[in-house]
Amino acid sequence: MYEKILVALDGSRFSEAILPYARLFADKLKVAVELLHVIDADLATPTSAAGQARYQEVMAAENEKGLVYLKKIADSFSSGRRVHCSVQPGNPAEVIIDKAAEHRQTLIAMTTHGRSGIDRWLIGSVADKVLHGAANPLLLVRAGETAGVEGTALWQRIIVPLDGSALAETVIPHATELARPLGLEIALMRVFGVPTPVFAEDYGFYVEELWNQLQDDAEKYLAEKKQQLMAQGLTKVATIVTSGFPAEKIIDAAREREDALVAMSTHGRSGVNRWVLGSVTERVVRHGGDPVLIVRAAHE
Repeated sequence: MYEKILVALDGSRFSEAILPYARLFADKLKVAVELLHVIDADLATPTSAAGQARYQEVMAAENEKGLVYLKKIADSFSSGRRVHCSVQPGNPAEVIIDKAAEHRQTLIAMTTHGRSGIDRWLIGSVADKVLHGAANPLLLVRAGETAGVEGTALWQRIIVPLDGSALAETVIPHATELARPLGLEIALMRVFGVPTPVFAEDYGFYVEELWNQLQDDAEKYLAEKKQQLMAQGLTKVATIVTSGFPAEKIIDAAREREDALVAMSTHGRSGVNRWVLGSVTERVVRHGGDPVLIVRAAHE
């Protein structure tokens, strides 16, 4: 499914927290790797010949510095011959998005925290813009002060939140493509809740009955999806049915077990609500500590 993983690095240890995951794709999945460093060219436009010459010198020096940095990172991959290094000037988010768009099967991989000069790659900045603007699948990892950058990451489980829509289910093939070669468990998850009525008396004594019906529907839906996956040869498939606020429950499920990956679509439906950027998916990215694989679903 993925032919290349595009790894965005800004020279900081924070951004390098994505490297263990990039090595996982390179070593276990045999995916080609491209390390990308963007020189933020948001500088004053030279107004004189001397200024133009100085600008070119600075950019050339930054380009050389970036290549040296990336080549050192490339040496940390056991499949170094498959690691390509790219340094490009421009707006970081735009360059990342455009670079990935050259190949549909490219997975963008980056952290939600890092530094680039005086700017930070945070949700709300570069990572946020890529999250909203990229059509390619995106792997986001939250980097902390003690985030590891060495070795290869290990996952044990992929949590796949579903809301019953075909759009949300577009993430399932991505999850299965990872689960097969890595021997991961797929945990299909559905969070349900009784919609809040305009008037309390609208539900009356039927709240419990409605609640039980929603739970039964969720369990039957996931049981069907589990059966479909097992028919495809997957043996480690679990289901999680719970009630509450979707983002909170997804984050809690990921925290309950170490080495979990959350895989979800950026578009779907849950009752009258929509799982769109700015809603469930973005909340999981913002507040969850586990890696999140985000697949942008096409409109029906």
